[in-house]
Amino acid sequence: MIYAYIEGLIEQAIHAELINSMDKTYTRNQVMKLLHLETYPDPSVPAQKLPIPNLLDDLVAYAVEHKVIDDIFSDKEILAAEIMNCFIAHPSTINTIFYKKYDESPKKATDYFYELCMKNNYIQMERIKKNISYPVETPYGKMDITINLSKPEKDPEQIKRERETKKAIAYPKCLLCIENEGYPGRIDHPARANHRMIRVPLCNETWFFQYSPYVYYNEHSILLSEEHRDMKIDSNTFKRLLAFTNKFPHYFIGSNADLPIVGGSILSHDHYQAGRYEFAMTNAQVAYTFELKLLPQVKSSVLHWPLSVIRLQGKKADDVVKVAEHILDTWKNYSDETANILAYTDDMPHNTITPIARKRNALYELDLVLRNNRTTEEYPQGIFHPHQDVHHIKKENIGLIEVMGLAVLPARLKDELAQIKNYLLGKQHELATYHKTWAKQLKSKYGNVKSKEMAEDIVQKEVGKKFVRILQDAGVFKNSTAFARFIDVLNK
Repeated sequence: MIYAYIEGLIEQAIHAELINSMDKTYTRNQVMKLLHLETYPDPSVPAQKLPIPNLLDDLVAYAVEHKVIDDIFSDKEILAAEIMNCFIAHPSTINTIFYKKYDESPKKATDYFYELCMKNNYIQMERIKKNISYPVETPYGKMDITINLSKPEKDPEQIKRERETKKAIAYPKCLLCIENEGYPGRIDHPARANHRMIRVPLCNETWFFQYSPYVYYNEHSILLSEEHRDMKIDSNTFKRLLAFTNKFPHYFIGSNADLPIVGGSILSHDHYQAGRYEFAMTNAQVAYTFELKLLPQVKSSVLHWPLSVIRLQGKKADDVVKVAEHILDTWKNYSDETANILAYTDDMPHNTITPIARKRNALYELDLVLRNNRTTEEYPQGIFHPHQDVHHIKKENIGLIEVMGLAVLPARLKDELAQIKNYLLGKQHELATYHKTWAKQLKSKYGNVKSKEMAEDIVQKEVGKKFVRILQDAGVFKNSTAFARFIDVLNK
């Protein structure tokens, strides 16, 4: 069957236009080498008709069975990526095709690259389909809930080898560096042989555009700096974000904050996240507008949103950047003890911004989410961080994606929420200790739950309420009066 799987993969790759039919013999030989096959039967062997991910799984299973690789996660990931690397062109070719399509339209260029990354299994859609995702209505609009099941758990042998093989390897410097393009991978670093990036000139620098291998939303992409440097939110950030929306007006782009607790998981490499998706915050209602003396022609408003957000809209990118820079500089040095906001503890800064940019109706639009990472004895993980009573749902940092209204929740909740549904239905259950108080509250609130559908609806709705509370915890201004005090300072 191994030959049928290889023929099937080649046939699927030709159909997906990853390779040309002229490349068939050459590609077959490359795959044979990876599988330690020295000979091949009649090339007319019938192809196994399966999707590319399934055929890859079969080839990897063959490699494990025949001792080509060990049966551990990293070896299997590395081989799968190397096999698909046989079917994908060099970065220079892909960039050339991308920009030829870009000349037709930016959308055609990103469509091409996104399709390519799915077809070559860099974006692993079969795994992503395992995620549990659903919308939930909230007082702030329709938000998205996702229980992240797409990242496979490491097996015990993988974990053991990682512990035994600790090496001081500084290549690639991090998971985002350009050196990841085509990198084979190793026991403690993901396989990236089939990974490609698009070169994007931006504000006199070269940036690199790629898609996330585990997309949380449509066309979830990453724009990363050529230089390995720390994340930093400043006026250059705003300039780059708005310049990107000029190049790709069908995409939003945003940045995680640049401080621990309120920042993302990687603060050591300057990068942004983009994509073609409308989050709940995109369509959030305006709570009220206000005028900034600095540049009244830039429309300024506060959003009706659980976090504290100022939305700027203007016809000129430079005007929007100037106002955003003023807000950032003011916020970085702003303290309001009555609102628990201190700009510094000694020399340690606490205030920063999570910015999100988009083009809308010929206007530049920039959302500035005010963040503070101060901790106290009462809130050791952060005053404006999910508080202890919601940690049973999520205790991780609130990053850019959550800020915009998409909850990325831990995989443990799949089984834990199933037990809560059983509890509501009066069935046998095993409640996690940290869920018991919440489960009893639900039982008291909803009484006799008679069907699986009703239990499902209750749990989904109540998880949505918890997510709103999580975002409210991260909001720095708990009322309009406190927000107004900051706006007054902006106009001094």
